[in-house]
Amino acid sequence: MANKGHEVEHPSVTLFRQYLRIRTVHPKPDYGAAVAFLEERARQLGLGCQKVEVAPGLVVTVLTWPGTNPKLSSLLLNSHTDVVPVFEEHWSHDPFEAFKDAEGYIYARGAQDMKCVGIQYLEAVRRLKAEGHHFPRTIHMTFVPDEETGGHQGMELFVQRPEFQALRAGFALDEGLANPTDAFTVFYSERSPWWVRVTSTGRPGHGSRFIEDTAAEKLHKVVSSILAFREKERQRLQSNPHLKQGAVTSVNLTKLEGGVAYNVVPATMSASFDFRVAPDVDLKAFEEQLRSWCQAAGEGVTFEFAQALPSAGTLLWSLRSSPLPLTAAISARSGSRLWASPP
Repeated sequence: MANKGHEVEHPSVTLFRQYLRIRTVHPKPDYGAAVAFLEERARQLGLGCQKVEVAPGLVVTVLTWPGTNPKLSSLLLNSHTDVVPVFEEHWSHDPFEAFKDAEGYIYARGAQDMKCVGIQYLEAVRRLKAEGHHFPRTIHMTFVPDEETGGHQGMELFVQRPEFQALRAGFALDEGLANPTDAFTVFYSERSPWWVRVTSTGRPGHGSRFIEDTAAEKLHKVVSSILAFREKERQRLQSNPHLKQGAVTSVNLTKLEGGVAYNVVPATMSASFDFRVAPDVDLKAFEEQLRSWCQAAGEGVTFEFAQALPSAGTLLWSLRSSPLPLTAAISARSGSRLWASPP
């Protein structure tokens, strides 16, 4: 909601902005400050707090509201504390100031992805406890590191530990999209993130010569094929009003590597891509498409996966009655337009 005059800021929004100012930005996230912030929230809310160091300096923080029936499986509310790097010169405000304008919009790295969701969980629990609610199931809120770099040093390690098994999670809510309204959006499928590195090898030599079969020439062919596919998917999305972003496969060229000097033709070059493969795509067939692009470029062109998660598929579930109090509390507005709806 927009600020009017000198309207007092809602405490949850103040807390949100405080969380945003913690620089959990890659490549050197300040996880210690985030854990300390969450420990204080647990203390103020009367919640249990467990810190699980899954790798050196990487801690999963678990805040727990015990249920009245410990025999039942628990509800898990997950969010990640880390955020992607920033190009500050392209920001209108300091990305770690958490500036709020006259309309109530907040500008900060991690505001949508996904510190707003973590604060929604905390605010929902605060409201429900204040109203005297008690639930049969235990509610756990997990705050994990390393999500933005693949989760290999975060949730991937956590789920293998006895501390995770002890949570006895029966249902989980995770990342969603920011929503400026009271709508609580449910996502029933998700694109599969594929991080692909294409490596091209060729004949090296001096930069003054016309050398045949270079790594750059062959890599250029693969890049051109993939970007042509990208344009095809973009056109498909724009030409069909019934399609949404999640229904097509997106891809972006994110890294180019190679070379040692201006006047030396390198023997090896590589390009890295971020694919988000649509839920209805045959993953094996798409992997074969990647292989065919590399083969068409010439000998010595290969690809490897830095990450290739399977498609989330379709989740079928139903609510037997009206939205749960937790859902209502999470989706309620609290003085700022920048809130997200977990899936």
